[in-house]
Amino acid sequence: MSDPALKVLLVDDHAVVRQGLRMFLATDGGLVVVGEAQNGQEAIQKVAELHPDVVLMDLLMPVLDGVQATREIKARYPEIEVVALTSALEDQLVAEAIHAGASGYLLKDTHPEELVEAIYAASRGEVRLHPEAARRLAQEVRTAGMREALTPRETEILRLVAHGLSNKRIAKQLNLSELTVKTHVSNLLSKLGLSSRTQAALFAIREGLVGLE
Repeated sequence: MSDPALKVLLVDDHAVVRQGLRMFLATDGGLVVVGEAQNGQEAIQKVAELHPDVVLMDLLMPVLDGVQATREIKARYPEIEVVALTSALEDQLVAEAIHAGASGYLLKDTHPEELVEAIYAASRGEVRLHPEAARRLAQEVRTAGMREALTPRETEILRLVAHGLSNKRIAKQLNLSELTVKTHVSNLLSKLGLSSRTQAALFAIREGLVGLE
């Protein structure tokens, strides 16, 4: 029996963008677009009604912008992943989107196959960032300088998180239980004073633990 299709909500104030995304995503049998919204306020309402797995969120919109909408959605429904998909690559906007809880940040000129892969990655709890966005974001991550407090195993797991692996894939690669990996991730986030896997990935980039492809 095949896995159920991932439910995707499209949020963009331009109808032509939503239509294009809907048409393209329809070609992938593992995805289904369950709804659309033209601003952040409508997105929050649609999420409550439709409970999508992943929200593709534009950031610059009227009524309520994508950053505020992302923050509200993640506060109410932490299990729903939000991927920022925007034409803007401004330092402040990038940082605000990630701090609001977005698990990915892609530009609208992203190759379609990369967008689809990012949707699947988000559903697995993995991080996908435009390389330039990651480079800029890495400078925004502030920690208490606790890298030296990480155990070798936590450092190893941090590197894998930064490479975009989910807990399940890390567990398989390191021959650990998924619960053990989850505990390690929670511990390293606590030690570094970070609140998300995305911030952990950015910390690893800034510290030179991993490179940007």
